[in-house]
Amino acid sequence: MDRLTTAITPVAPFDFELTAGYHTYFQSRYGTDTMEDGVYRRLLDLGDKLVLASVRSAGTVDAPELELELQGSELSTADVGLAKERVSWLLGVDQDLAPFYELGRADQAMAELVERFYGLHLPHTATAFEALVLAVLGQQISTSVARIIRTLLIETFGPNAEFDGETYYAFPRPESIWASSPAELHTMKLTQRKSEYVHGLAGSALDAAVGLDRLGELTDAEIVAKLTALRGVGLWTAQWTLIRAVGRFDALPLGDLALRRVVSRLFTDGAEVTDSDVEDIAQRWSPYRTFATVYLFSALRTGAG
Repeated sequence: MDRLTTAITPVAPFDFELTAGYHTYFQSRYGTDTMEDGVYRRLLDLGDKLVLASVRSAGTVDAPELELELQGSELSTADVGLAKERVSWLLGVDQDLAPFYELGRADQAMAELVERFYGLHLPHTATAFEALVLAVLGQQISTSVARIIRTLLIETFGPNAEFDGETYYAFPRPESIWASSPAELHTMKLTQRKSEYVHGLAGSALDAAVGLDRLGELTDAEIVAKLTALRGVGLWTAQWTLIRAVGRFDALPLGDLALRRVVSRLFTDGAEVTDSDVEDIAQRWSPYRTFATVYLFSALRTGAG
């Protein structure tokens, strides 16, 4: 078993604790991402092998440096390069926050959030399939119930490997879900309809004509149109996929009750807002509404602002 170390230099400012913490708050303990004692871990599925990535900060917010430790069998130079690329994507290290900060600081409420969450980058999922499945699983249920369902799905279908006496899981490959059935998925606490949606998404991910692995070649509007044509994927899920899987900077997940709640608290003195109101208010941050959304959700989670 090889154990190699390399370095990643994010675009400053980069707050590792905030960024990895945001990522694992929504995804931790469901089998793929953890953040413990200042170390972010994810089991990377490189296709022909599984590699455990452990990341810790070796710099500061304004002079960031990440130490990446990789554990795996017979790691080649190509494996290290691919793993480094994957981790960089997962943690959004290449994002330039300066243009968003310039817009955000012109707005009193957002300016507070920029200072509170200074250096928070937008984390990503490894694939569009992962983002879509996670979004579908989380629709209209509590976070705790969604976490239980995600854990069952991942520990049943996800590739796994043991390192230092602990078992880690990667997100299930589409072919593993597709080889199952909606009936089997239904036994994992998914509703009948969600079971059908997840199974169908696995088939779509395997269909070259759908091209979920080529979404980055399309415009935002084209991506939304393609995704909402899939069964079980509405506008909200499509927008979150733009944010989490494609890394587009101007997505806005309208229809999100939590987003309406935090916009109401910070921008309308608690008065109820509609999706149209949220869209109007968010226009001031375009073309960086994705970052605004991430910072607003961080405010909601921590009570900031």
